[in-house]
Amino acid sequence: MMNKIAIETERIRLRLTDLTDLASIHALHSLPETDQYNILGIPSSMEETKSIIKPWIKENKSQELKNYTFAIDNKSNGKFMGLFGLKIGQQKYKRAEVWYKIHSDYWRKGYATEALKAIIDFGFDALKLHRIEAGCAVENIGSIKVLEKSGMLREGRLRQILPLKTGWSDNFQYSILETDKRSK
Repeated sequence: MMNKIAIETERIRLRLTDLTDLASIHALHSLPETDQYNILGIPSSMEETKSIIKPWIKENKSQELKNYTFAIDNKSNGKFMGLFGLKIGQQKYKRAEVWYKIHSDYWRKGYATEALKAIIDFGFDALKLHRIEAGCAVENIGSIKVLEKSGMLREGRLRQILPLKTGWSDNFQYSILETDKRSK
């Protein structure tokens, strides 16, 4: 039984991924520009992508989700725009980590910020989280802007934690608390 969670904003719809997203996710993961700051790597085949997303789909069917993996769809035309994840930590800490990967056709148009704000609201309002965290490579200016426009605060820098194709990269850590002012 698939969970029917959907989050809508003015321009986008976030819905849990399913196998019908395989080709779109494979195309997204195969773009060198979306892989630049990602440690996943470019999949060698559709089968490799399928093996990556099968656990997401299995999780989406579980009674109590711990890892939400959303497809981002453009509401005006229904096109797949990217992925957004929300990984729930241990219950007593009431925290989660977010990640996202947006198709480069949709960069610099505010879609990632819109999606992150919606996920932050979902995390605090529906899931009753206390803290939402994110990290990004220090050279990833686009993600830094998304995180900061969404109201997340930079807390620190982790040294050489990301094994990117270009070598080890430092990572900025961000968070927002349920008591922080949310940007609208």
